[in-house]
Amino acid sequence: MPSIRLENISKYICRDVNLEIFNKELLVLLGPNGAGKTTLLNIIAGLTHYNGSVLFDSEPVDKLAPSKRGVGYLFQDLFLFPHLDVTSNIAYGLRAQKQAQNELQGRVEELLQLMKIRHLAARYPKHLSGGEKQRVALARALVLSPKVLLLDEPLSSLDMQTAKYLRIELKQLQKKLGITTIYVTHDLAEAEEMADRIAIIQDGHVQQVGRPEEVFFYPINEVVSDFIGAPNILRCDHCRSLGQGVMEVDCGGLNIVIPDDGNMVRRIALFPRDLYISETKPPGPEVNRFKGTITSIRSCGDAVRLEVRVGQHSLLAEVPNHIFEDMDLTVDKEVFMILKLRRIKVYEDRDRG
Repeated sequence: MPSIRLENISKYICRDVNLEIFNKELLVLLGPNGAGKTTLLNIIAGLTHYNGSVLFDSEPVDKLAPSKRGVGYLFQDLFLFPHLDVTSNIAYGLRAQKQAQNELQGRVEELLQLMKIRHLAARYPKHLSGGEKQRVALARALVLSPKVLLLDEPLSSLDMQTAKYLRIELKQLQKKLGITTIYVTHDLAEAEEMADRIAIIQDGHVQQVGRPEEVFFYPINEVVSDFIGAPNILRCDHCRSLGQGVMEVDCGGLNIVIPDDGNMVRRIALFPRDLYISETKPPGPEVNRFKGTITSIRSCGDAVRLEVRVGQHSLLAEVPNHIFEDMDLTVDKEVFMILKLRRIKVYEDRDRG
């Protein structure tokens, strides 16, 4: 499967985009709506004119027609043919290439088995669930054995549980096939779960490329930090195992309990939306509960961000507008803060013995 390189690509909002996708990796293009993500997929597929160059394994493909690029494309809207059953939808590309009937049947059967939809072979799209339609559309994208797979927000129309299940299957399938894949989403959690690497794109510019933990813990600029939720990054000075799957980390005098999976923790990230603020001391154990003073308050879309001084740290917390309106929060007021254990992200030193 090829590596892909975009050199000085310009089209619509995209300006001088340079990006490399490694052989067999799953790269997630992450950014808000209108950032240029789908435009880049269309350029790689050859579906639109552009300035710059697209290279597969260092060879330019700019003059190749879409059908010659060896790209499978799963569009956000799926575009299943309503008058064709599942088998015929999957076989459509093979028939267009006048594939021999016995070879066609063998390949379609292979995809039905691979996507676990053999029992749906004779059904029509109107009789399929959202998840089943996704499987059929993906089978159709894979039927021509593409070298590159492009996925444009493929799970955005599904309910949360179905989407999570299909993400796991899709990731496993991508690794099994070893196919170079670009996956578009605007969902941070989805990107983290799927990606080998994440490329954050904003206003047509690639802001940062790296492994998910690199993007979360080392955002390269304010644009990236704001997009991923302005995480509070704390350096861990000491780690102490408490047993039973948890450890205590000392972050500049702030002792925080986190999950322990046997690796030394170098940094932790606390997202503002995951810090719970209370005007009164909450009941329960003292674990990950701190008292601090509000130093600033500012509106941030549908939420309010509070800067809270806790010891020597300034932590950002986020309170939804409708909750903030029912609270009496002002600058210089003392508040209580709870850090949600399972929401704390960790950056680990995996060389720990």
